[in-house]
Amino acid sequence: MKKKKNTEAWPVQSTTRRVSVIVLILSAMGGSFLLFSYLLSVFASLPSFTVVKADSDLTRPSFTPINRDLYHSSDDLIEQIKSLVHRHPDKLTVETIKAGNKGYTSEITVVTYCQSRKETNDKSKFRILLSFGQHGRELITSELALRILSILSEEQFLPKMDRASLNGTLENVVIKVVPMENLNGRKLVEAGNLCERRNGRGVDLNRNWSVDWGKKEKDYDPYEENPGIAPFSEPETQIMRKIAISFDPHIWVNVHSGMEALFMPYDHKNRTPDGLPSQRMRLLLEELNNVHCHKRCMIGSGGGSVGYLAHGTATDYMHDVVRVPMSFTFEIYGDNTATLKDCFKMFNPVDHTTFKRVLNDWSAAFFTIFKLGPHQIDVHSKAAVSSMDKWVSIDEYFDGYLMGRRNRYGKKMEVLEVGMQEIRTYFRLFLLSSVLLLFMFCSRISKTGRQIVSAIPI
Repeated sequence: MKKKKNTEAWPVQSTTRRVSVIVLILSAMGGSFLLFSYLLSVFASLPSFTVVKADSDLTRPSFTPINRDLYHSSDDLIEQIKSLVHRHPDKLTVETIKAGNKGYTSEITVVTYCQSRKETNDKSKFRILLSFGQHGRELITSELALRILSILSEEQFLPKMDRASLNGTLENVVIKVVPMENLNGRKLVEAGNLCERRNGRGVDLNRNWSVDWGKKEKDYDPYEENPGIAPFSEPETQIMRKIAISFDPHIWVNVHSGMEALFMPYDHKNRTPDGLPSQRMRLLLEELNNVHCHKRCMIGSGGGSVGYLAHGTATDYMHDVVRVPMSFTFEIYGDNTATLKDCFKMFNPVDHTTFKRVLNDWSAAFFTIFKLGPHQIDVHSKAAVSSMDKWVSIDEYFDGYLMGRRNRYGKKMEVLEVGMQEIRTYFRLFLLSSVLLLFMFCSRISKTGRQIVSAIPI
């Protein structure tokens, strides 16, 4: 925020000096009448100035605070979720994954739903990965996560949905829920910085992924969209990448607020993917829009619909790298009447009626996804992806390896980060030199045409 200039005393002091100078001049000229008229006009104007200043103070815009009657604190919400898991160990499991680098640490709570805990790692089941609270200021998204988990545990129910229908829908599904991806950023919001969307060290977690990372548009705002010093520089995105690659989901949904929209890839370019998978994604989004969003939601690619391109996003990574057949970004609420600085109102419902409606509508939308998703995608389709498509880059490999070692050994492994670039460079040079040597060897053999004879006597 810009420093305000202290202008309250300036008009009186400046006017006094001007009056003194004019008095001397006019007295010397014998213009007593003019002097008297000028003084009257000056002092008549002073009260009106102070009144205007006072009025401007009275009309200064007020900012909507967090409604503590509607929203849980971050600690309370995580505790509520862990208690829910404790009450339903047959269906829910929870783990807390921690990571850190350069003195910055973070942790992410992950809840897994499966009707039989023994089948949690069963790759024959349909797998869904949901992330909430990636931006700190979007509190409503984490409340939706809690609501969905409460319905999955059958402590709450959707209107017009019976238990038998619910169990039949979820019989062959495994769902991983990240209720609050950006815990450190959320803490900053709760401390009073209601517009904060970044993590605890000022990086936008939805710009820290590797697909088209680091590109900046003309309207780039470093406060809002800081991508970090490198792809996956942040512990939060490292954890999420590890979860995504190991879980290998069929559906990914990144849940945000700020508007009402159902987005599919791409965020970094103004088009959607080609082919049948893209058509299936759009059909599912149109169904959700008609039934649950009441045709209010915008549908299409994030880059083509929202009005700007976003580089280094989670959804583009899930689609291009993890090869998730259905990758989405949902925007579940937005108040376009709020001022730009009234962030809590802009991104979160502030009254009970709207709060309840948003949670009901969007939890119903997610259960529609749970029901229709397995019919849209062959559960074995991801296994049919060629091994070439499953390859990851050298950078991805080293980042994943070091993150795993760091999680195991703690700060002792941070020293390896100093040489990361050198390791990657030498590895590339090694591969390149190996290819060149092989090429030279083959070329020499083809030119000489000599037959290689074994040195061992027969």
